Amino acid sequence: MHLTRFTDYSLRVLIFLAVKGEERSTIQEIAERFEVSHNHLMKVVQELAHKGYITAIRGKNGGLLLRKAPEEISLGALIRDTEHDLLLVECFGDQNECLITPACRLKPILAEALKAFLDVLDQYTLADMLGPQRPQLAQLLRIEPAS
Repeated sequence: MHLTRFTDYSLRVLIFLAVKGEERSTIQEIAERFEVSHNHLMKVVQELAHKGYITAIRGKNGGLLLRKAPEEISLGALIRDTEHDLLLVECFGDQNECLITPACRLKPILAEALKAFLDVLDQYTLADMLGPQRPQLAQLLRIEPAS
């Protein structure tokens, strides 16, 4: 199983916003802190806003905020929302042309493994990713504590 860069960046954006708390952030700020492409993050942020994970406020005092509390953001749901292709092998898709599909046991075994993977992620939230390391994350991301 390999998660895409899109999902990786989605997780990073949500972690950053969760650590930042009620203070608004910008795409530029997040891109600089993680040293990633601003343009790629724009697409990630747009999708996260569309899926209801974040609020993007435009204008002079605009910025990004989590739309839900970190405890309400399921990692399993996020992975399902950001991974547009969880087809592990050809036979999972509509374009399956594998000759041995009728007799092969790989598809049900991998389907069971994928379900187990997602079931584990469903047990965790964004808050679980922060845990007691939240102050260390803030320090690493150069986020000043709110006064």
